[in-house]
Amino acid sequence: MHRSVKAVSKKAGLPPGTLVYVGKRGEERVKVDIIDYTDFKLQEKTVKKVEECFPFKNKPTVTWLNITGIHQIDIIEKIGKYFGIHSLVLEDIVNANQRSKIEDFENHLFLVLRMIYYDKDSGDIKSEQISLILGKHFVISFQETEGDVFDPIRDRIRKKKGKIRKMGSDYLAYTLIDAIVDNYFLILEKIGEKIESLEETVVGSPDPKTLDVIHKLKGDLIHIRKSVWPLREIINNMLRGESKLIKKSTAIYLRDIYDHTIQVIDNVETFKEMVSGMVDIYLSSISNRMNEIMKVLTIFAAIFIPLTFVAGVYGMNFEFMPELRWRYGYLFAWLVILLVGGSMLAYFNRKKWI
Repeated sequence: MHRSVKAVSKKAGLPPGTLVYVGKRGEERVKVDIIDYTDFKLQEKTVKKVEECFPFKNKPTVTWLNITGIHQIDIIEKIGKYFGIHSLVLEDIVNANQRSKIEDFENHLFLVLRMIYYDKDSGDIKSEQISLILGKHFVISFQETEGDVFDPIRDRIRKKKGKIRKMGSDYLAYTLIDAIVDNYFLILEKIGEKIESLEETVVGSPDPKTLDVIHKLKGDLIHIRKSVWPLREIINNMLRGESKLIKKSTAIYLRDIYDHTIQVIDNVETFKEMVSGMVDIYLSSISNRMNEIMKVLTIFAAIFIPLTFVAGVYGMNFEFMPELRWRYGYLFAWLVILLVGGSMLAYFNRKKWI
């Protein structure tokens, strides 16, 4: 059963706002990482108790809380209650099958994004839900498992690279979204390399495994499209919305993400058409190979039919056949066979059939 269908079935009959975790059950405990900074100072730590992050809510500094693991409902509830996050938002956070979207509340913005990455073990493309809460002085990010695409941002904060330490929480949210979108380009670059290699195989030496690879690529592109397409609406909403949390200075950078999102969508559509075209090329290549085989077999058959006739005539056991008692009858029969076969080969070659 598809995960999204299972998500609905688990929550059937429950009241709105009831937290039910839907995703890959993790065994590890929820991890809470805190990065708190201004232009002049930086504090970074991993807390053992979720209550340790509460004092950062009202600090004038910019605070990034990264929550790894959303399967422990009690911890998510505590964070939501203290930071004033609506129960319906918490319900969406613990349901890891949400469609990418944005919701504007009075004191915070809620965003759902899909982080796409390559599984090193299987080589498959996988995605993970990233939920972002943007407040006045803080950003809270929720993810299912350890590991993400945000390490360059952490490095920029630590080393004071760029403007990030001088800007507010909205700029931090922008950098997180930008990191996710930039990673789409890396994934598409690898897919582009696969498509180039596959094109040579399809034209040169296609086999049934090639068709499996084509269908897998097509499925990956559909998955990426479903993840990226709503992102355009999210960025557009952030640009055209009236939220006081998004400053004009940050809106400029959001327009850049919007352009990148359009590029990703265009690339995905182009790759989809190329992969769909590969199926036709594959079928044409198989058909051409079959035609070549049939042509060779037909030529052999066409040559051996008259030779079989000659052999059949001289293989009849009639007593009164002029050539049977002739001294050179055997050589004559071979001469006729070679002459007929050679003449037909010459004729086929002149017609460019072989």
